[in-house]
Amino acid sequence: MRRFSRFLAVVLALAFVFAGVEALAFGDMSKPKGGNSGKAASVDKTPVEKAKGPDSYTVAEIYKKSAELDKKKVVVRGRVTKVSAGIMGKNWVHLQDGSGDASSGTNDLVATSQDLPSVGNVVTARGTLHKDKDFGSGYKYVAIVEEATFKP
Repeated sequence: MRRFSRFLAVVLALAFVFAGVEALAFGDMSKPKGGNSGKAASVDKTPVEKAKGPDSYTVAEIYKKSAELDKKKVVVRGRVTKVSAGIMGKNWVHLQDGSGDASSGTNDLVATSQDLPSVGNVVTARGTLHKDKDFGSGYKYVAIVEEATFKP
């Protein structure tokens, strides 16, 4: 029964991530501090300049090179388009930089973090890329940056 309860908690948490719920902190239903949790705001679509330095990629390049970048450190600069806070103990941040293709889903990159940037801000994310990350129950990412930190 305990295993089922854990499984159910994970499934529900993932459902909330994709439904855009404002906060779910397993026991603390208060809003998180900072950010614009769970809201996919109408944000500026102006292309964002690529980050400088080693390990820097555009969103499109990350998808294109995901096999060779799997489990490696990456840096990507983009505009925060959505934040789902406190899901499974982390914040889920969607980034877009004007690259990639919306019809194939390669224009939006998700990064998980303890940081909580605000929707509309342009940030530089640093973290570890994971290819084909499967959280179960049909929630699978072709590419996701985990344990990211964000800087303006």
